[in-house]
Amino acid sequence: MTRSTTIVPVALGERSYDIHIGPGLITNAGTLIRAAIGNRPLVVLTDSAVADLHLSPLLDSLRAAGARVLDPIVVPSGESSKDMAKLGEVMDALLARGIERKTVLVALGGGVVGDLGGFAAAIALRGIDFIQVPTTLLSQVDSSVGGKTGINSRHGKNLIGAFHQPRLVLADTDSLKTLPRREMLAGYAEVVKYGLIDRPDFFTWLEANGKALIDGDDGLLTEAIRVSCASKADIVGQDEKESGLRELLNLGHTFGHALEAEAGYGATLLHGESVAIGMVMAYDLSVRMGLCPASDLARVKAHLASVGLPVSAAHLGGGTWTAEMLAAHMAKDKKVKDGRVTFILARGIGKAFRCADVALADVKTVLAASLAG
Repeated sequence: MTRSTTIVPVALGERSYDIHIGPGLITNAGTLIRAAIGNRPLVVLTDSAVADLHLSPLLDSLRAAGARVLDPIVVPSGESSKDMAKLGEVMDALLARGIERKTVLVALGGGVVGDLGGFAAAIALRGIDFIQVPTTLLSQVDSSVGGKTGINSRHGKNLIGAFHQPRLVLADTDSLKTLPRREMLAGYAEVVKYGLIDRPDFFTWLEANGKALIDGDDGLLTEAIRVSCASKADIVGQDEKESGLRELLNLGHTFGHALEAEAGYGATLLHGESVAIGMVMAYDLSVRMGLCPASDLARVKAHLASVGLPVSAAHLGGGTWTAEMLAAHMAKDKKVKDGRVTFILARGIGKAFRCADVALADVKTVLAASLAG
């Protein structure tokens, strides 16, 4: 056990696993992984940016623990690696290494690597085990937990994928020290989301501690990751395949995914930035529908802006985007049921709920307001 490590369990019966949170987990990964899965062959998937920082320490730890490690697979960094072409390359690389059903894929990196690696593991040899070693705040608090894996399509984000739970998650807080501030902020948006879903006291805590957390206070950062993972684990434990309750985790995402699709899934707009804007729009829509006090929208907007996150889409698209363009993307969202988009709205801070009865005119009004700033 490494120093100051916190463990959050994800209770899913025979698919249960632990999330380890703390410093030094990459350098101690060999011991932790051997304890979880025994002496099975491992293959690490990572991206070029993460490889320069964390691949060697991870491989050294695995080999020091006596693990059998196949040659690592390195993909280009960025959202462009989450597509069918790159998935095919990863599958070819796995098969070329002679993987067996007992081989375990270790996804080292942010959300792109975790989603791509998890989906590759789900379909390789009809399913092999995988382990998440998330290295960004966003992946540590969100994408590495819960078993959602997948890639993007030109039709939308994460439309091709599978539910495939990891065997273990190692969230090394030391890895966050290498992140650019913009990436930290993008992850922080997902942290805020948990307070807005059903933990109003956590949102109040973030209002008081968010800036220090983003600046790298180890204690605050570990606590925020712990609460976020515990919140997601609780929801996933009740609704693993997103038949109802788990949809609450999509707060801000229906709007945000439309923005990402129009932006082209590149550096123009990071996922967490789109979620921040999307959460503001979700609260704006809730206020316009008479569901939520305007003062709560003001709190959400003020807090996100205070730490440096975007709160409107005004700076995107060079003034050429329209509400109609974004609404068209939303119609392709994977949460569409019977032709209607399910929105996650709010009756207040920490009072999120599912709503499929939303007028398109109201949605377009919110989109237009955000584009106007």
